[in-house]
Order: sequence, then structure tokens, then C-alpha cells
Amino acid sequence: MGVEQRALTAASAVATAQGLSPEQAVVLRSGSNVLVHLSPAPVVARVMTGTVVLHDDPRRWLEREVSVLGFLAPSGLAVAPSERIAPGPYEQDGLWMTFVEWVAVEGHAERSDDPAELGRYLRRLHDELLAFSGELGDLGDLRDDIARLLALLRPGSELTGETIAALAERLRALDEPAFRTSLPTQALHGDASLSNLLRTRQGYIWNDFEDTFRGPVHWDLAGIVMDVRGHGASDGDVRAFLDAYGWDDGEEALAPFMPAHELYYQIWDLYQSQRR
Repeated sequence: MGVEQRALTAASAVATAQGLSPEQAVVLRSGSNVLVHLSPAPVVARVMTGTVVLHDDPRRWLEREVSVLGFLAPSGLAVAPSERIAPGPYEQDGLWMTFVEWVAVEGHAERSDDPAELGRYLRRLHDELLAFSGELGDLGDLRDDIARLLALLRPGSELTGETIAALAERLRALDEPAFRTSLPTQALHGDASLSNLLRTRQGYIWNDFEDTFRGPVHWDLAGIVMDVRGHGASDGDVRAFLDAYGWDDGEEALAPFMPAHELYYQIWDLYQSQRR
């Protein structure tokens, strides 16, 4: 059975056990996770597939996600936990999942969107999350997740042992400047990117808080700046984004965190290519 069918079957089983009785389960998106709409109810199951290997305790990480989404629900800034059934997390047939409210999505944010508007939405999210006091992981936990993923890589025809060793050395070198920073911390999105900022008729809404943790806002800012640059944003666009966010320290203040993002992306891509 393929991963999408496994996700459909598992999500339907949990929903039925919780009294939802979906008439049809439809895959909305399949990637690192599988999103399943339990039609006709406005409920979406987010089923962990590829990303489950990142975490030592998937239940704890998903409990954190649900907690943050519940905190953000009154603000309307993020996809809300399901109100039809308990949001979870649940484990079914080896798959972990949570349930959120279905949102009429027109697409996700793009580089061509107004950079100032993107900056304002990230600032609104950070301002709201500043008051979140629940339990979350930190940059040390994130470093451990990256190390866990790195340990899963195996030498082969396209990836040498020397390359894996070099990646490990890069991770060690980033320990002090990025993962042990003394900068002030708060609750973050953890994976702020264009693809995780959804476009609706009412405006943008943040999605996918699986990686939420407590750290400096620099982490989210560095991630989204790298993302928009990777999609061809100009220096002016980036400056407009940072100005709208209210960032006065310049892009250079984000520099210690950009290599950490780059390394994380590279190791993840290598892992994904090996599991295909």
C-alpha cells in the first residue's frame, strides 16, 4: 500500500472512531506530510510521513503544534485545530496525525506578492506568539533533530562517507554561533516559508507548525528571507519585507542562522533522495 493510501486509510479510521464518519477522504497535498480532507466535514487530517524521522518523540512535537495552534486560534493568524473532533495527536497503523479546520485556500504566498505584506504577517505572528508560555523545544532540540537526520544518511554511489563527515563537521561548527546563541527567545513558527503562508480570500494564514520551537526571531526571519531570495526576490524586495516587519538590525544580523538553514535543507534533501 502506498503512503497516500495508508494516510487516507489511517485518517479515515481515526475520524470514524472519533464519531466523524467521513463520506469521502481526499488527498489535498502529498509531500513530507499527507493532508487529507475528510469530506464533507470541514476537517483536515495532517498525517506525518517523511518528517516523522526528525523527532525523537512525535507525540510530544505534535502536542506542541496543537497547543500553539490552539493559542493562535482567536487571532485568526493560523489554521485552527479541529472543533469537530479532538485535534489529537493520534497514532494509527504507525502513522501520527493531527486534525485542523479546513480552510478555503487559493494558493500559497509567492515571491511576486507584496513583500511588505509578507513582512507584516510574520511580525503579527511573532507579536502574537510572544505571549505563548507553553512548553516547547529550543535550538538545541533542533540541532539534535538535524543530527538525527544526518545519522540516517548512508554512503553510496551518489553520497560518499567523506561528504557525510563534512556535513557533520559543518553542524559542529554551527553549534556556538547558531544553536547556542544568547539572543532573546520566544515561540516561533519554526519553518516560516512562502509555502507555509496560505492565501485565502480573507488574507494570509499560517500553516504547518510541526517545527514550532522557542528561539530568536532571527531563525524565522532568516528562513523566509532565504526562501524569497531563492525565488528571485531583489535586494529591494527583501529590504521592504524587513522594513515592514520592523527589523532595524539589517540582513547581516541574520547571517549566523542562514548556514544552519542551508545545512538543514541539504541534509533533508539528501535523506529524501535516499528514501525514494
